[in-house]
Amino acid sequence: MRCFTASLGAETNTFSPMLTSRDGYRERLHVGPGEHPEQPTIYAAPLWVARQRARTRGWDVVEGSCFAASPAGITVRRDYEAMRDEILGQLRAALPVDIVLMGLHGAMVADGYDDCEGDILSRIRAIVGPGVPVGCELDPHCHMTKRRVAAADVIICYKEFPHTDFVERAEELADIVEATALGKVKPVMSVFDCRMINGFPTSRQPMRGFVDRIMAMEGRDGVLSISVAHGFSFADVPEMGTKVLVVTDGQPEKGAALAEKLGRELWDLRFDVRPPLIPIDEALDRAVARNQGTVVLTDPSDNPGGGAGGDSTFVLRRMIERSIPDAAFGPIWDPVAVRMCFNAGEGTRFALRFGGKVSPASGAPIDAMVTVTKLVPDATQTFGRALSRLGDAAAIDVDGIAVVLTTNRQQAFGTDLFTNLGIDPRQRRVVAVKSTNHFFASYGPIAEEVIYLDAPGALTRDARKLPYSRIPRPIWPLDDDPWKS
Repeated sequence: MRCFTASLGAETNTFSPMLTSRDGYRERLHVGPGEHPEQPTIYAAPLWVARQRARTRGWDVVEGSCFAASPAGITVRRDYEAMRDEILGQLRAALPVDIVLMGLHGAMVADGYDDCEGDILSRIRAIVGPGVPVGCELDPHCHMTKRRVAAADVIICYKEFPHTDFVERAEELADIVEATALGKVKPVMSVFDCRMINGFPTSRQPMRGFVDRIMAMEGRDGVLSISVAHGFSFADVPEMGTKVLVVTDGQPEKGAALAEKLGRELWDLRFDVRPPLIPIDEALDRAVARNQGTVVLTDPSDNPGGGAGGDSTFVLRRMIERSIPDAAFGPIWDPVAVRMCFNAGEGTRFALRFGGKVSPASGAPIDAMVTVTKLVPDATQTFGRALSRLGDAAAIDVDGIAVVLTTNRQQAFGTDLFTNLGIDPRQRRVVAVKSTNHFFASYGPIAEEVIYLDAPGALTRDARKLPYSRIPRPIWPLDDDPWKS
């Protein structure tokens, strides 16, 4: 089995003022053929899985380049085209191939390209022709466009949010695409548009049960795979929104019926799938009233994983003003402050201004006397089997609150965001993190309670407040009943 595989991924917030250049990819993942690390990475899991199969099944694997950037604004056109064309050139050089496995994000937008994934998949199809199976793994926060569905044979999204199953889904993708090449299955994809903008954490009910149920359907009665494309609400593009994708073995009518059935079930659950958001002071009141263990607060409004700056100060400022005891907070993206901490050295107490730099949505910077407690060059945190690079990082003490400052803009994934900086979150009464839900896989098990904050920030959770002009209408919650004709 001769397989070509490569990766190109970025989650694009079209409302973000922070353009994504090639430097943004170099900061996170930017490797040539054969240079991908031995540890899997979230957007390049198909490549990692193919590499394992070269060792265990004798696949002949041709690895292309892998590029991934942290969520931000649109990618610069020349940089997208250069990375895309590099991968396409590698594919041409690898011909003939039996299969193609691509790791993409699904919500990447570049200047001049609303649908980067549809663009590159269509070009791949033109190169390999109709007889070579093309498979693609996507983040569920994707736009399931008609163009990419037409270009690929199989698309599979991660099922979990937080995205802890990206390797498992890549293995599933490789299985189905290999079976297609061997003539054992004939995959057909069916998509149902749920006509809504929503969020679907699988760490809580009812989405936990919904995902468990669709997984039980797979591999039975001709159903090969089921994916929920949550959509990415911070993108003003023509095919944004929640969709259900069903892949069957040559049964398009069955696939379409099942996709609609599941999609309408999701519609009926629309008010129940997202956790309630609690105002900052009310959440702090609840947190300090508990004394049995750690309370985790999360700030989705400044989640770097959605393209926000990751440097807002609203929550931390209230924690300082209220003298919240035994607390930790992080991460705050501030390369300048990190540099100043490294200049000062561990154990130094000095006046530091940090946070509040990216935009008015970040709030005002904090000016405080701080003590540098730990400095870590090239720090990392874990996310499932993957490593997230934080760049140089500093831990500071601000009036008894431990704060993590980073050079790279990243959300909170693993608890080692803190432990690698000498802070044990299990010993803290309150731990506040910048994330929407990816934190939950690591922080949930240590939390007495998890509280989602309703804080100011760049990422409003109310889609009705976003200045959309290009998304499909009608769509909920912008329209109360999009099913009315």
